[in-house]
Amino acid sequence: MSGNVRSRLLDELSTVSRRYVAAFALFNQAVADRLGLHPTDLQCLNLLSLERAPVTTGRVAELTGLTTGSATRLVDRLEKAGYVVRERDAVDRRRVLVATVPERLAEFGRTWERLGGDWSPLFADLDDAELAVIVRHMRRTVEFSGEQVVRLRGGRG
Repeated sequence: MSGNVRSRLLDELSTVSRRYVAAFALFNQAVADRLGLHPTDLQCLNLLSLERAPVTTGRVAELTGLTTGSATRLVDRLEKAGYVVRERDAVDRRRVLVATVPERLAEFGRTWERLGGDWSPLFADLDDAELAVIVRHMRRTVEFSGEQVVRLRGGRG
């Protein structure tokens, strides 16, 4: 690929990436509004739904890039909205875990799907190699974004 073509593609990628992020942020805001949640709370709930077991508030802070104080307030809001409960750890009774409420999580999932529609047609015309490139890109973006959150919040750099 010539330098000129690559340069144009990188410029286009920069523009379309900004539009993609903005479109998702606006979609996230619309879903959060519909559920009566803050957009950060919505994404925290999304991340909690991907965890295999209840987590500490410290883990919520790690997942979201928030301070532990802000994560505690976020958990307070999700608990008040009925999406999570705090429970004592069965092994270490001093630890408090944040657990999602299955019925509310199912409702959250149904609402997300209904509002987001079925995304699978977006990928129907892609072959396995193209899908693999998208998955690799998204994994790298998640990792890079996490590093940038830490940097921007003063953790380093």
